[in-house]
Amino acid sequence: MIRDQEETAEQQGAAPPREAGAPDVLVTGTTPEPTAGTAQPHGPRAAGKGKQRRKPTTAPATEKASTIEKAERPEASARPDRPTAPEPPERHEPVRQTKEGEHGDQPPDEGLEHHKTADDAPRTGPHRCEDGLQGTGEFHVDRLAVDEPLLPARVHRPADLLRLLLGIAGIALVLALATFAHGTTQGLKNDIGQGAGAAPPLLINLAGLASSVLVLIVPVAFAVERLIKRDGLRIADGVLAAVLAHGVSLATDLWVAEAAPASIRSALTQPLANGSLSAPVHSYLAPVIAYMTAVGMSRRPRWRVAMWCVLLLDAFAVLIGRYTTPFAIVVTVLIGWTVAFGTLYAVGSPNVRPTGQNLLAGLRRVGFRPVSAMRAEDAGSPEHTDRGRRYLVTLEDGPPIDVTVVDREQQAQGFFYRVWRRLSLRGINQRRSLQSLRQALEQEALLSYAAIAAGANAPKLIATSELGPDAVMLVYEHIGGRTFDALADEEITDALMHSAWRQVAALQSRRIAHRRLVGEALLVDRSGNIVLTDLRGGEIAAGDVVLRMDIAQLLATCGLRVGAERAVAAAVEVLGPDAVADSLPLLQPIALSRTTRATLRQLARDRAKREREAVLAASQAAKEAREAREANGPQDRKALRAVRNAEKSAEKRALEEASEEALEEDLLAQIRRQVLLIRPSAVIEPAKLERLSPRILISWIAGAFAAYVLLSQLTNFNLGDVINQARWVWVLVAAFFSALTYVAAAMSLLGFVTEKVSFLRTLLAQVAGDFVKLVAPTAIGGVALNTRFLQRAGVRPGLAVASVGASQLFGLGSHIVLLLAFGYLTGTEHAPQISPSRTVIAGLLTVAVLILVVTAVPVLRKFVVTRLRSLFAGVVPRMLDILQRPRKLVTGIGGMLLLTVANVMCLDASIRAFGGGDQISYAGIAVAFLAGNALGSAAPTPGGVGAVEAALMGALTIGGLPAETALPAVLLFRLMVFWLPVLPGWMAFSFLSRKGEI
Repeated sequence: MIRDQEETAEQQGAAPPREAGAPDVLVTGTTPEPTAGTAQPHGPRAAGKGKQRRKPTTAPATEKASTIEKAERPEASARPDRPTAPEPPERHEPVRQTKEGEHGDQPPDEGLEHHKTADDAPRTGPHRCEDGLQGTGEFHVDRLAVDEPLLPARVHRPADLLRLLLGIAGIALVLALATFAHGTTQGLKNDIGQGAGAAPPLLINLAGLASSVLVLIVPVAFAVERLIKRDGLRIADGVLAAVLAHGVSLATDLWVAEAAPASIRSALTQPLANGSLSAPVHSYLAPVIAYMTAVGMSRRPRWRVAMWCVLLLDAFAVLIGRYTTPFAIVVTVLIGWTVAFGTLYAVGSPNVRPTGQNLLAGLRRVGFRPVSAMRAEDAGSPEHTDRGRRYLVTLEDGPPIDVTVVDREQQAQGFFYRVWRRLSLRGINQRRSLQSLRQALEQEALLSYAAIAAGANAPKLIATSELGPDAVMLVYEHIGGRTFDALADEEITDALMHSAWRQVAALQSRRIAHRRLVGEALLVDRSGNIVLTDLRGGEIAAGDVVLRMDIAQLLATCGLRVGAERAVAAAVEVLGPDAVADSLPLLQPIALSRTTRATLRQLARDRAKREREAVLAASQAAKEAREAREANGPQDRKALRAVRNAEKSAEKRALEEASEEALEEDLLAQIRRQVLLIRPSAVIEPAKLERLSPRILISWIAGAFAAYVLLSQLTNFNLGDVINQARWVWVLVAAFFSALTYVAAAMSLLGFVTEKVSFLRTLLAQVAGDFVKLVAPTAIGGVALNTRFLQRAGVRPGLAVASVGASQLFGLGSHIVLLLAFGYLTGTEHAPQISPSRTVIAGLLTVAVLILVVTAVPVLRKFVVTRLRSLFAGVVPRMLDILQRPRKLVTGIGGMLLLTVANVMCLDASIRAFGGGDQISYAGIAVAFLAGNALGSAAPTPGGVGAVEAALMGALTIGGLPAETALPAVLLFRLMVFWLPVLPGWMAFSFLSRKGEI
């Protein structure tokens, strides 16, 4: 409990008279005199120090002692058939003493509205956003009962999700040890078997009998005890978790018996006396573990000890009796534990919810006399979902106060984001664990006191308290005003930005970092000063990197509203040029907040759209002018050709000029340029903050999975025997078709480029692409290299991107058509008559389902429409130009077909090299290649390593090729088209780099 009673008393004084026209306030709170629960007529009270005047209201005799009034957004609740509520007046700031000794604020009653009665006429009007409720519009006030919960009935705790992920990782680790440490697992089984032989059979039988009985009695007894105490929700969660755990156990048993590698089967099963194998997972034990975890037995020491004693006794009995293995016991425990936390996170944990009565009672415990409260609900940004619920509370004897209620779910909202920031960024301190509610409360209180002690404007914390086991509250002095984001552009003056920078300078003088200097955290009070809010994520004794990040963040926040020039000028005016220049290496998107990054990305998309529109407009104007001149120009062929060449050159120059005119500099670059004008020697090279990117993480995970798949396939693979059995003539044929693919790739690219580009250099660029694919996914590396090559070859950047995009679009279309055609042939080649192929039908149904899903989900629909719009904006005009040149079109389409044929023939030669040519048809080989190539392009691993091999082997096996032939054939094919060209690709890449061609 924190309260500065002396300072609070000094600030509380007599309230001024109510202004004319101010709305009435419904106050059903109690003073110490009346009896709780009895309706008291509220007559006029004498004005005095610490007193407020309240208008009489009527209340039924059954009315509660206290109420909470809630203000909500009209957009979320207003309906056309409902009258709007009266306009709420301006709210209050902390009470200030004026020169005449009177309060400098309105009485707290004026911040609230009364409930409408039959006599109230609806009134509408614009709302002035001068406090925590930002925005424009109308508000309605709803009266809440005192027993209304402040928190939801169930909460999805991030801690449960974290434990779920840890359980999955533990299961994966055990299976990996069973796969790759086969000798260790077998030795452990043998040692336990030898020890079990020395145990008396009577002891084993007694232990097994006792554990079998107790493992059922203890959970049932706990359920009865909970039901008696009316805690049936937790029991229901436990039963659901037990059912799911039983299903997962049965599925795991089936997988181990039918599809798991032999090493895993050996580690999880034990031969029994009757010749069968023991169960890999104990389907009766995993549900019990899931049940006891889901019902929260771990929080009850006696029950927890009893349950674990029973489980250990059961594990001892089955292990010593040689009915299971140590790894099976571990997997059983992990499955039960994981399923329990997965269930709790999916359905939510029962929440001990404080009500409105608890909030008012909590305020009374810390010395306040609340009359009513109004909940301020705003949508908020994703970055501030852990802010907590805010209430404006009116008191009987003083100014209003702001109360923030934080529950466990809100407090843990940004945990995974903080974990990711800690993993991905270097030099930045992040919390390593999930904070408890008390730690979060202490963190925010510490930052509030530290900021005020440093001389910065911040809301004054006057009290804290717990609201039950799942929530806490923080009480602040009320400050009226609007956030920086809610201000109009013309309201953001240089003096206002100077005030913001002075607050940051005060924090930095004491090594305090705010960490969230976005517009929502900057509150503008009625005197025009900036007040720093949202301090819960701050840091004391901060390092230089974090302090400079605050400067960079505020530069970006101000720059987004007033432009780079004014933002930099205001910062230099307060901090000086050196401090601003030192922050430039941190002025990069990864160091900024999520909301700022999202805004910058949207601005970048808008800039790109304007540039495309300018280029397309210039191209359309040039085309119309050319058509007009051709209609009125000379008909002589030579003269017409000369005119066309001149027009093409003029059109190219016009497009380049339009592109240059439309080119806009991004905000961060503008800020750097402004700082360099003031401090030319400033270092602008971005600091290396990013340790791990999402793309690298996905590549590592996919690579590990691919390595696991390949290693499991290569367990019984003898490379020496494969080399001796290979037919080298067909190996040479495969090498020839592999080389032919580069010629086809060069043709497919040049067919969509109208400009003159060297075929030999294009061929070298395709060879260099194999080296690039080694370090980047296939779909990314090839596109980037070809675009760069065309730009260096003299093709304008926009046209280079359009040419590569047109090539990719035609390639995708031909790929789908060929896959459907060969799939149809594969499905009907053995049929006596032409009939629909199941492969084609399955493919069409899959495509139809994907289209329905994309059109039904708004996020996916918007994503696809945006990508298609940007694609057609640049690619379609290029395709129309290609269609007017039949020779180019034939070259491009012919190159694509030749590329597919060459790859299929290379795979066929690889199969024939190991004697499998008669076991699968050309159509089956083509389907296998097309499917594997599509999966490889989508896989995030470099070159599709692992994904392509697995897809090719699976498709060839389904097509009828034996697995012992498919594996070496696929490895030979990948050797020819991916691994062997790496060295020539590196040489070609180095040559083109030296020549400046890429």
